[in-house]
Amino acid sequence: MNDFTEKRDYYRMAVDGQVRFRINGDKQISTGVVKNLSSIGLLMAFDREIAPGTKMSVEIIPGKAVTPPLSAKASVLRSDRGDEDGYNIACSIDRILAESEIGSDFP
Repeated sequence: MNDFTEKRDYYRMAVDGQVRFRINGDKQISTGVVKNLSSIGLLMAFDREIAPGTKMSVEIIPGKAVTPPLSAKASVLRSDRGDEDGYNIACSIDRILAESEIGSDFP
């Protein structure tokens, strides 16, 4: 019998979906893959390292069109070497945006 007790305050949900993001001050929109998501953070795979403290706008695109994208402001907590040639980028979700706050050029 498993005697596992979740020690985190917020449950992490495994996700395998696309994330689009723009680092604050940049014009370029980048894409990555969301690996997991909780109410306060996300882990994504990306092809390069992003410095801790970097602020960004993110849009998590669900696999089914029934669910709208999740749009948020986030901050990078750490970048670790991931599988293959990429990095795992851990971010805190600073604020989830309401639909009225999202412009046509988001993220």
